[in-house]
Amino acid sequence: MPCRRGNAKWTLGTLALALALPVVAQDAPESLLPPGFGDAPTSPAPSPSQPGCASSPSPATPAPATPPPALSLTLPDEATANNSAAQELSAAELAAQKAKYDLPQSARRSLDRIGPLTPQTLGLEPDAFGSESGQFLAILMKETRAPIVSRWGSILLRRTLLTATDTPRGIDGADWVAERAWLLLRMGEADSARLLVQSVDADRFTPRLYAVAMQTYLATADPAGLCPLSAGALKVSKEPGWDMTRAICAALSGDQGSASGALNQTRRRGIVRGIDYRLAEKMVGTGFNARRSVKIEWDGIDRLTAWRFGLATALNVEIPANLYATVGPHVRAWEARAPALSVVRRQPGADMAARLGVFSSRALVGFYSELGAEGDAPAALGDRVDALRAAYGGPTVAARLQGMHTIWQDSARPDYVGLIATARAAAALPVAQVEARDAASLVAAMLTAGYDRNAALWARAAGTLDGDGASDLWALLAVGAPSALVEVSQSRVSGFIDDAGPARGGLLVAALAGLSRLSSSDAAALAQDNGFTLAANSRWARAIGAAAQRGEKGTVALLAAVGMQAAEWGRLPPGHLFHIVAALHRVGLDPEARMIAAEALTRA
Repeated sequence: MPCRRGNAKWTLGTLALALALPVVAQDAPESLLPPGFGDAPTSPAPSPSQPGCASSPSPATPAPATPPPALSLTLPDEATANNSAAQELSAAELAAQKAKYDLPQSARRSLDRIGPLTPQTLGLEPDAFGSESGQFLAILMKETRAPIVSRWGSILLRRTLLTATDTPRGIDGADWVAERAWLLLRMGEADSARLLVQSVDADRFTPRLYAVAMQTYLATADPAGLCPLSAGALKVSKEPGWDMTRAICAALSGDQGSASGALNQTRRRGIVRGIDYRLAEKMVGTGFNARRSVKIEWDGIDRLTAWRFGLATALNVEIPANLYATVGPHVRAWEARAPALSVVRRQPGADMAARLGVFSSRALVGFYSELGAEGDAPAALGDRVDALRAAYGGPTVAARLQGMHTIWQDSARPDYVGLIATARAAAALPVAQVEARDAASLVAAMLTAGYDRNAALWARAAGTLDGDGASDLWALLAVGAPSALVEVSQSRVSGFIDDAGPARGGLLVAALAGLSRLSSSDAAALAQDNGFTLAANSRWARAIGAAAQRGEKGTVALLAAVGMQAAEWGRLPPGHLFHIVAALHRVGLDPEARMIAAEALTRA
């Protein structure tokens, strides 16, 4: 069962492959949103006429970004036959399996609506995908190259995928869960994917669910989590990883005799070889009464797989840094929460998790607090912890700013993870007489974590500050404040374009037009002057516009992610940002629309 994306390209008329995957709910995941985020602003924003999405011309679809290397579960020596479709259980075998299931019918969980989030816990409504075809939505999820370029887009997509939405028509409930969990994994959200996988009763697992479950438990460095699924998976899957669970699970339960026999059998049959076998052998050696000592050497290994990541991380075996270059950045985010690793080992993963939207600002600061308590952190990390302490607890405004400068690294182009780490410190800072560049960085930091009301307090300062950073401060408040607090006009936008350049200027035009903070005529003129159009002349643009018109928040969030498959913000066409922001604004996700717009200006 290789973890490769299919070759099917999504279109509005394409049918999805038959997939199957179930889910289970545990505690709701941490909210990445600050208290009050998304509440209605105290003063309503003016509502100039919004540029028409259907009647105006549309942006050209960008050249697709090269996707990161896939993290495949396939073991190097797996025979081609192992990739064949799983065998079907006979009617008698199905009856026997159900007879073993010890839950009464009343306790069984429905596949009609699965997910830990509800509208009361920051989730979307159950009908967030409207009447869309489940197979169409599954193809969108399967073909989306993740992680996407936007941290805020990823945060919204995470909420969407974790929401207890009605299972769409034309797709089995287990299949619906499968594609959601698989996309979460590729976003770096391993723990969230596990929440979904564990939400499905064991007797309803299907080959597709077993495939994603294997990936999920390896991503969370929890091979023991595979043991309750092993017997069922072995009946329907030829994936070699499940064969290896015979030995691993026997060892973890203390049956070393069976573990050794199963391990020897897999070696004789050639199911697993090389480092993949040695990692499994070392895992068997962690069991009760085990007498195996295995040394892991990475010489000659040219790629990282889910199997290698999951077992090595669970065993606290260090993975060479060069192997991380063979996979996407989401794997570092998996590493951020690996319980077997020291806090120092998890530091690169924590920074990446924050950048991708997996870690909130609070979680990132908490991680560095833990790092500061270790006592054996490298000097550079210790300096970073000291700077964070100053940023949050300095005796004066100047001392706090100095700590933030250290974290930001470059005042003119602050490190984005540094802005995330100082978001709450910036929000707690009183509005003070500071340089325009510092004010812009403070507002940018607040908006990385959704402190839009705190950022809005700097609107008065935006009218008095000038010099370097003044236009950035104005632009961030123009798109990020809960209501229109600064003057927005064609001449002011043109001035920003002169200062910031056409790339960032185009993103500002698109964001203001999408938020209806710029008149239709001004938006169209500025877009034309900057070489793009606001018209919906691509299939994707028409699809997200139609979903917004129908009020389908879930479909809009998913199509927004589809439209943000760029390697970096500089490669995202302004027209795409317009359609994304306009659609989110139209369906009532205005806070998320504003934060995505502010992120674009900060990171482009």
